[in-house]
Amino acid sequence: MNIYVGNLPYSVTRDELREMFAKFGQVDDARIVLDREKGNRSKGFGFVEMPNAEEAQKAIDALNGQDIGGRQAVVNEARPRAPRF
Repeated sequence: MNIYVGNLPYSVTRDELREMFAKFGQVDDARIVLDREKGNRSKGFGFVEMPNAEEAQKAIDALNGQDIGGRQAVVNEARPRAPRF
């Protein structure tokens, strides 16, 4: 399951994001979206890929709304990316 993680502090790293979700199960990938125009600074959101839907849902339920670095995280199943033209 692909999970959207929003409202993250700009200081959160890929490894920290992975660790947050690894408490709930296997994490295949964790990535922070970067703003290239601002020197590769975090845009404040990222995505986590977890192969087990049950573990992923437990992580979503546990982490959504939690304080992460002083910000209330938004965690939910990622929507499919809209096609670009």
